[in-house]
Amino acid sequence: MSENIKEHVRCFIIGSGPAGYTAAIYASRAGLNPLLYQGIQPGGQLTITTEVENYPGYPDGVQGPEMMVDFEKQAKRFGADIRFGLVTKVDFSKKPLLLQVDESEWYSADSVIISTGASAKWLGIPSEERLNGSGVSACAVCDGFFFRNKEVAIVGAGDTACEEAIYLSNICSRVHMIVRKGPDGMRASKVMQERVKANPKIKIYWNSETDEILGENKVEAVRIYNSETNTKLEIQVSAFFVAIGHHPNSDIFKGFLDMDEAGYIKTVPGTSKTNIPGVFASGDVQDTIYRQAVTAAGSGCMAALDAERYLSHQ
Repeated sequence: MSENIKEHVRCFIIGSGPAGYTAAIYASRAGLNPLLYQGIQPGGQLTITTEVENYPGYPDGVQGPEMMVDFEKQAKRFGADIRFGLVTKVDFSKKPLLLQVDESEWYSADSVIISTGASAKWLGIPSEERLNGSGVSACAVCDGFFFRNKEVAIVGAGDTACEEAIYLSNICSRVHMIVRKGPDGMRASKVMQERVKANPKIKIYWNSETDEILGENKVEAVRIYNSETNTKLEIQVSAFFVAIGHHPNSDIFKGFLDMDEAGYIKTVPGTSKTNIPGVFASGDVQDTIYRQAVTAAGSGCMAALDAERYLSHQ
């Protein structure tokens, strides 16, 4: 394999959201000369987010894509080598660590920082895919604005679904919330459940699943199936939001890194260290709890510092 290695680097960073770019900033300042490959979605999930109001340092808020451009510029300022491409395969069974980009070129690295994030889960029905971008969305904060004063539907039963339902209730005339289980089966915290139940603009459909999203070129209605009554109901809506969780982008690391049942990479508590020395994980790919831009950035900092300490002892 050595004769086929295109390049060797001290620190290879996979992913370009807040975690990846922050890791690049810290690794560059530490003199690690990091190489960062941006992945299939440069900037990560924040590039499909509009207003970000909860990130420190932006008192008036900032557009998600704009913030990620700022992150990238800062990393480049300190000398990070940032390239467009997708890591498609790895071999962490030996040293140096090996990574393949775009199914063609291999790189070797003394340390690797994984910041590949997590992607939204979908229901998997044909109409959902067909109308994605035409009223179907996995980000209420991103797209809710386009349906001001209209009726919308949201599916999900966790804290994120509740938060997005409440967000939508502030700008939409009515929010139809589809919950697969009964009132005792919601995964959301009690506080969030009570807020949703008390909101007069949110109507909850218990024991219900999405049967079909209706409309030719845009969302016009959703048909739901109630498992308790064995009946179907059509609800006229202009948008359909999916809030059923996320899937960590960790598939290429299976067989090398320890993961939980959902595929989130396990790290040593209080660190970014994985079960393989020299491999560190940061951001949403290892965060099952917070999944915020600011926590991702913080863990990217941790990963770069951990990598620096690891390399200094080699």
